[in-house]
Amino acid sequence: MSIRPAARQSRAAAWIIRGITPPRNPVVNFPALKLLRVAVHVLAGSLTVLTLFPRLDRAARARRVGLWSAKLLAILAVEVEVEGDPDAAHRAGALLVANHVSWMDIYVIFSVARTRFISKAEVRGWPVIGWLAEAAGTLFLTREKKSDAMRLNRMMATHLREGDCLTLFPEGTTSDGGELLPFYPSLFQPAVDAEAQVWPVRIRYLTPDGARCREAAYHGDMSLVESLLRIARLKAVRVEVDFLPPISSKGMRRRELAAAAEAAIREGFAPSSGLLPK
Repeated sequence: MSIRPAARQSRAAAWIIRGITPPRNPVVNFPALKLLRVAVHVLAGSLTVLTLFPRLDRAARARRVGLWSAKLLAILAVEVEVEGDPDAAHRAGALLVANHVSWMDIYVIFSVARTRFISKAEVRGWPVIGWLAEAAGTLFLTREKKSDAMRLNRMMATHLREGDCLTLFPEGTTSDGGELLPFYPSLFQPAVDAEAQVWPVRIRYLTPDGARCREAAYHGDMSLVESLLRIARLKAVRVEVDFLPPISSKGMRRRELAAAAEAAIREGFAPSSGLLPK
């Protein structure tokens, strides 16, 4: 799929609307310097959460999280290209559902949409990243406990009824970017209960020449440090984020809703991405 010029314009316009200057990509592409900049950026984010976040309202926090995420991607020379209208989703209150390829997916979406993520409880225990995730309003799920899933479903439905925008990865894990895993229907129940719109979001990592970027994938037994090193060695990465037309949940069962969202994301993958419809 080609990227229309309007996609780049909408990306810039989103920054202007939010009153934020888009971060520039780093001039230096040495991996060691990238990693050093990432470390400094994470430290700065931690200090912001500790000292500034307690005095900010939710909207101001969301703006800070978006800016921090965009700068992180810029440090790693990751260029985000947007199709669709992410602002429409959080204006309406919706459930965003995206395919999951990398730990960067969260920051890619944060950089263009004001949303809260649903994440596994283990993330909360990750050094620094878990703390930042919690400060960004992430809702955590202990997947081994059925009672916790019921609690989270009720909480999500309440947030959706109140007009919040929530995001989850219905595959339940990351893939290598070369396949789309089946969606778990149970994760769609809060949207059914709240009669909220579901917005499929398609994420693809590409090399500058348009081929699938295998190094961006974070999957299998790979550690977070190993993944970060692989990405830091790349001169540039393109990530396409397509906000597809929303799906109404009214009158639908969660299994039907999951199948419709999965089909929408699967349909748009082009041969050049290395991920084809099955």
